[in-house]
Amino acid sequence: MQSIRQRQLIPRFLIYFFGLLIMTLGFVLVLKANLGATPWDVLHVGLYYQFGLTIGSWSIIVGLLILGVSALLTKKIPQIGAFLNMLSVGIFMDMYLFLPFIQSPSSLIGKIIMFLIGLVITCYGMGFYISAKLGAGPRDSLMLALTSRTGWKVGYIRGTMEIIVLLIGWLLGGPVSFGTFLLSLLIGPLFGFAMPQCNFVTNFLLGKRKAQDTLNKNINRGVSS
Repeated sequence: MQSIRQRQLIPRFLIYFFGLLIMTLGFVLVLKANLGATPWDVLHVGLYYQFGLTIGSWSIIVGLLILGVSALLTKKIPQIGAFLNMLSVGIFMDMYLFLPFIQSPSSLIGKIIMFLIGLVITCYGMGFYISAKLGAGPRDSLMLALTSRTGWKVGYIRGTMEIIVLLIGWLLGGPVSFGTFLLSLLIGPLFGFAMPQCNFVTNFLLGKRKAQDTLNKNINRGVSS
């Protein structure tokens, strides 16, 4: 039974990293569109403008600080998925930003198209990494910790966090534009549309693998008998 569970873990990690890879590509496309960014990316870019390093490095540093706060609030060590999320998103972001063929379009129509594609890709990436069920990322971990500690609703906590982060990022010179507010309006409904589809694909892939493991187990039993 343990070997079957271990084999199930491998496809979960593959789906998890695929989701993070796609989600981060969406982040970068939104950034490159130059129409605004998500509140957290506004903060990361603002820190980059003021203190150097790279945007991905600041994503990791901020994520590490957030995990520290979450651990203090919950008095528990965060799940390994939170650390993997933190490191992977930062590394993938710098990787995409260094690719020479991902450039900002010159026309407004091109910027809008890149922005919308990035938004859709972000939502599907989030859906796949969450559907793998290997733990929440640093930001979501803090949101859940604050919700548990205060008893406030998740939506209120998330909204308050993003307003504070957006304000700090804007003060640091991060890219706030109409796209930032458009993201706030669209990302929830689009994620709600994408999540069931990602869950279906993930469950289908894992169910197919589980069925194959069960078949192999039954064959092995037949051979041994």
